[in-house]
Amino acid sequence: MGSLKVTLCAGAALATALCAPAAYTYAADGGGVSVSPSSPAPGSDVTLRVPDCTEKTAVAVSAAFESDVRLSLAAEDGVLVGSSRVRTSVRAGAYAVQVKCGDHARKGTITVGDDRRPDTRPSAPASPVAPVDAGGGGTAELAASGAGDGARVDPPGTAHTVTGLVLAGIAAVAVALRSVRSRSRGTD
Repeated sequence: MGSLKVTLCAGAALATALCAPAAYTYAADGGGVSVSPSSPAPGSDVTLRVPDCTEKTAVAVSAAFESDVRLSLAAEDGVLVGSSRVRTSVRAGAYAVQVKCGDHARKGTITVGDDRRPDTRPSAPASPVAPVDAGGGGTAELAASGAGDGARVDPPGTAHTVTGLVLAGIAAVAVALRSVRSRSRGTD
């Protein structure tokens, strides 16, 4: 199972590396900060890339993001990569993005579109999605037939009542004897 995860992750990373250059749009001022998707909607996820940075980590800050974006090396090509989410309350427009990369500060912009992201919160399903076939033990056959074939229709009789009373009496005597023994030893 572990090798399957590694294979899938490697495939996803390769697909991202091959498709990413076409999907990224550089900031309008050419500051070297790229944002994908190019015009995100409020509430959507974005990926930032900062090439040719002398540091191994950096932080990108923008009023459009829910929180600061931590950037780290994605490969040995010196490109820092990080992801964040655009605030759902942000209005459409251009927002400044600042990245401190070593001694140099890089600035860029992110242009937020005006189309809202649909509500993606999961709703409760109307019925169970994957019910468990738990069986029914000894009653499964009776429940399946509906009529209760072979089931007892009459209530318990006198024999059952007497048996229950005898067992209850034996239990009461056992508790009383244990209580007397405990008191004679001086322990509770």
